[in-house]
Amino acid sequence: MVMERLYKWQAHQRWNRALGRTQLRSLLDAGEVEEIATTAVGIESRTNLLFSFEKMALRDAIRSGSGAEILSNGLFNWLYGGGTEKARFERWCDVVDELPRLQTRVATWPVVTVFGFIARPRTHIFLKPNVTRAAADRYGYDFPYRSRPGWKTYRALLDFATTIRADLAEWRPRDMIDIQSFIWVTGSAEYD
Repeated sequence: MVMERLYKWQAHQRWNRALGRTQLRSLLDAGEVEEIATTAVGIESRTNLLFSFEKMALRDAIRSGSGAEILSNGLFNWLYGGGTEKARFERWCDVVDELPRLQTRVATWPVVTVFGFIARPRTHIFLKPNVTRAAADRYGYDFPYRSRPGWKTYRALLDFATTIRADLAEWRPRDMIDIQSFIWVTGSAEYD
């Protein structure tokens, strides 16, 4: 699982340097929405978390000033805004759904969850639907998945992560990167 962790942790470190709460707020206050959007997408692009069509959909979505503005403001509110996790997550799903779309939809589970996971891996987890459902099945965990991103499925994923963390306590998982890596190794055919 070390191989699974390293590139995710490096993305988190890049995010903190470029788009941590203070940096993101300063960039927003300066109106640098294009800088925020291209930096966020650039940080993710150095990982293999999203499929190529999802990466392309994100790049296409932020090409317009309005797309960059929607993403940038939405990111701050999702990651650092007020309100409950549920309210912030539901608003974030709406933001991603509002992004301009050229060819393929932007609002997939991986796109909705990737930035929270990179930015705040102690709190947020990344959802790859097929692998996560396979891992839950192998684990014997009832995971009520819905294809449209929404709080009920995300809450169930956070609960699954809590169960895994408790079960793996003696291994001392550090954050959701370790939990998501365990899910990936458990559910991916790559590790059969």
